[in-house]
Amino acid sequence: MDFGLKGKRALVMGASAGLGRAVAQALVQEGAKVAICSRNKERIEATAEAVGAALALVSDLMQPGAGRTAVEAVHREWGGLDILVCNTGGPPKGKFLELSAEDWQAGFQGLWLSAVDGMRASLPFMKAARWGRILLVTSMAAKEPVSGLTISNGLRAGLLGLAKSISQEVAGDGVTVNCLLPGYTATERMQQLGVNEETIVTQIPARRLGRPEEFAATAAFLASEQAAYITGQAIAVDGGYLHSH
Repeated sequence: MDFGLKGKRALVMGASAGLGRAVAQALVQEGAKVAICSRNKERIEATAEAVGAALALVSDLMQPGAGRTAVEAVHREWGGLDILVCNTGGPPKGKFLELSAEDWQAGFQGLWLSAVDGMRASLPFMKAARWGRILLVTSMAAKEPVSGLTISNGLRAGLLGLAKSISQEVAGDGVTVNCLLPGYTATERMQQLGVNEETIVTQIPARRLGRPEEFAATAAFLASEQAAYITGQAIAVDGGYLHSH
């Protein structure tokens, strides 16, 4: 199936590894012109070469305004933006009383404000073109809290409400806004969280970890022409792990 993405301009945040990298590669394979960003210059340039991304940007999403700056850089290079994928690394683990005010502020900047800044900068271009796709990569923790991921549990759930609200405001302009909720997927994040694969797969109905390319295929479809009537949704890619619908 042709997803109608040839020549579309996309920015994938947090794309030097893991799910972001996989999404960038999937969009490149669909013919999109893809920009990727992360804070490490060597890693993002190496990723751009490996996946065929057209533009590598150094952008630390933990810094205020970084999401807006990345979008503006793409606009200067290509004159606009059609697809925005908001994705960042996860915040540190910790129970509520173990986390400092600084931990919360960093989590808010990384998970929340980077997405807000990116969307605020992107939407005027998309509305003017009457075509746009915004994808927020959150987590299954947005629907069902995961023990020890207190910051993620709190902030990612809020992103679902934000995405729903924005989606209703811009649907008439041909812009869709959706959230993707990855489950346990074979990425570096699993190692960072110390997840025991043998134990966790027994709790997943599919009886295995997800593959980044499976998640990326879902993202590519939601960015497609065919997905124009899907907006305001939170779609889990989790092998059936979530108990809620």
